[in-house]
Amino acid sequence: MMFQSLRVRGLVLKNRVVISPMCQHAAVAGRATSWHLVHLGKFALGGAGLILTESTAVDPRGRIGTADLGLWNDEQVEQLKAVVDFVHANGSAIGVQLAHAGRKAGSQPLWEGGAALGEAQLAADAEPWQRLGPSALPAGPGWSAPEVLDEAGIADVVDRFVQATRRADAAGVDVVELHFGHGYLVASFLSPAANQRADRWGGDLQGRMRLALEIATKVRAAWPDAKPLFCRLSAVDGTLDGWSLDDSVVLSRELVRCGVDVIDCSSGGLTEETRALPVPRGLGFQVPFSERIRREAQVLTQAVGMIVDARQAEDVLLEGKADLIAIGREALFDPYWAHHAAESLGADPAYVRWPERHGVWLAKRAPGLAHARAEADEPPRQRQPRTIGDSR
Repeated sequence: MMFQSLRVRGLVLKNRVVISPMCQHAAVAGRATSWHLVHLGKFALGGAGLILTESTAVDPRGRIGTADLGLWNDEQVEQLKAVVDFVHANGSAIGVQLAHAGRKAGSQPLWEGGAALGEAQLAADAEPWQRLGPSALPAGPGWSAPEVLDEAGIADVVDRFVQATRRADAAGVDVVELHFGHGYLVASFLSPAANQRADRWGGDLQGRMRLALEIATKVRAAWPDAKPLFCRLSAVDGTLDGWSLDDSVVLSRELVRCGVDVIDCSSGGLTEETRALPVPRGLGFQVPFSERIRREAQVLTQAVGMIVDARQAEDVLLEGKADLIAIGREALFDPYWAHHAAESLGADPAYVRWPERHGVWLAKRAPGLAHARAEADEPPRQRQPRTIGDSR
């Protein structure tokens, strides 16, 4: 099933393998670089049906890190289009994940520790920073309190998502994914642990969902009707008495009414405080979120999180727990994961799914490799000694 095509609006994905967004912190002033061409391009060579960019900022103030991708100005379109064109030329679709980091704006890359940037570091950056949120509550120890968004500020955020969507279309992107998870701006509005407003953007569930639904509605109107709209949620936000799976089901139903086609089911990220309620990270630990949202909200879902081998992924699809399988770190470990999965499931015995510049050589090697493996499995007493020139 993983290698059956899937139509979502006017887009036909050649298979159900999706490369999950992975922060690379390799952009220059928000512009894609040769790193992105190689990083994302290799997954197209590797056979994935859809490749999602890292979190791409709609506002320089709302970057996760200094060197994040962005679509906050028109100058960032051309370099992204070069990546899009390469992915298309090699048979895959590509999507961009649009995000505003909100009160979690400004942090180090993971390999530098991942901590929040201090005020001096924020001030020293060439691009402006400003942590924004629904209430003046910091994201956790080490984070400064965000500036509380007023009506004008909220309208500006919504418009920035819309303008970034138009730029994504200009770059030729196939899918827009709205990042409403992991404690970033929209997720902080959703959670009662972060949103303590008493106006129409807070309070009860409907008020806390208002920003998400406003963005989804206006992005859908700006995005071509034939192109799919995805949304990533933290199905649970990781806090006690915070955003719940029940809430995610309700929100997913509303997002479908706004024109969202796929819910990408992640979890956690609202805060790093010790009172957080963690989700145990076993194999496929977020698949149950995908299964329930798919069933109860009647929407296509994308499962992600510790999905590591082909049979595991295939079973998720066969059991109706998701429609798409997203892999991230496993794709870093094996960029050709999709091709290897197809081979192991018997969906590509002759390397025809591989790029022709690769597949023809692998097919040529296959008979000799099979013979060598069979010979290696023979009991030693059955092996015949070789002489010089023996070409077996």
